Amino acid sequence: MTRREWAWASYDWANSAFPTVVSTFVIAAYFTKGIAPDPVTGQVMWGWMQALVGLAIGLLSPLLGAIADAGGRRRALLLICTLLTSFFTAGIWFALPQPGYAMWALLCVALGTLCFELGTVFYNAMLPEVTTRARLGRISGIGWALGYAGGLACLVLCLALLVQPNPSYFGLDRDAAEHVRATALLVAAWVLIFAWPVLVFVPDATARMPWGVAARRGVTELARVLRSLPRQPSITRFILARLFYTDGLNVLFAFGAVFAAGVFGMGFEEILLFGIALNVTGGIGAFAGGWIDERLGAKMTVLLALVALMVLGAGMLLVETKAMFWVMGVMLGLFFGPAQAASRSLMAQLAPPGEVAAYFGLYALSGRATGFIGPAALAIVTNATGSQRAGMAVVLVMLGVGAAILASVPRPRLDG
Repeated sequence: MTRREWAWASYDWANSAFPTVVSTFVIAAYFTKGIAPDPVTGQVMWGWMQALVGLAIGLLSPLLGAIADAGGRRRALLLICTLLTSFFTAGIWFALPQPGYAMWALLCVALGTLCFELGTVFYNAMLPEVTTRARLGRISGIGWALGYAGGLACLVLCLALLVQPNPSYFGLDRDAAEHVRATALLVAAWVLIFAWPVLVFVPDATARMPWGVAARRGVTELARVLRSLPRQPSITRFILARLFYTDGLNVLFAFGAVFAAGVFGMGFEEILLFGIALNVTGGIGAFAGGWIDERLGAKMTVLLALVALMVLGAGMLLVETKAMFWVMGVMLGLFFGPAQAASRSLMAQLAPPGEVAAYFGLYALSGRATGFIGPAALAIVTNATGSQRAGMAVVLVMLGVGAAILASVPRPRLDG
């Protein structure tokens, strides 16, 4: 790998600590079990928060992506989003384990998630600039593998330094959940410490222009890209497919720890261990998925991963014992990375040169435009049935619809 390829891929190591610790395994469970009045209410509140964030990301990402294309400011916008993600994550420290702090916790997580997701638009758009089209799948897979490794390393530190030691190495008050809240501070520092290579070694490929000019041109470019979609059926169908299956994946990530805590009574330490196991298998799957992508193609890699996720996901909803939940979950991790990494490389292959960030804005939109539907459906079903299992079943529907639409997308040709 070249220095630019490594610098780009290393950002996955840096920013994956946020979804791993905050959105999935630690803070989500802390909110449900430590802040919300009860687990079911916590899942409902978390669901509506994720729905509103998804709507905001869907509205902002295509526009900001087009502005980045027009103004040559991808790196600057990535820096801003990275700093804000770290800032809002650190704010979670002030969310005490009392229902009165629920809105503060939700606000910090919502703003951190918004900045994290917008940052990935500019980060993903840099991929075609750091490697050849033929190596997009491999480099994207290595990035995802580094992301799982980074999430794993951060989880291990959270467990070994903060959550598990009793008494705390740092004098943290367990009654005030300081040992759990401190994981947010660790994530904030982690992102800042490891995000710099992509900001140093991957400069913008196009010349910069004033922000006002870039904004005007970006709006014009976005309008043109949207008008061109009916003439590009492959991209349109892929974006439509991703509207559904990525929403299913996002719900699975956002509510996995909430489900484990509420249904199987997992505590914070066990959830961390479960997260570590998932990151190990996820990293293995993502790394292997890059080479599978090169041999079978990005589309087939995603389809195979989605089918496996549906089968294993159904099993996780049906099992009654914690041991079987662990087995299914660890196996599920093998297919997260290939589904995500191959989706990113497929978008990079389909996007016209010179408009990559705008299309990755639509790519982010396709992951978040229906982002409010999945969490909202989960919240509604959970509230109506009083069952977390029934609420999580919406994941299977989303994955199935997305896979069916993706099957109709022609395989892109690779040149170079």
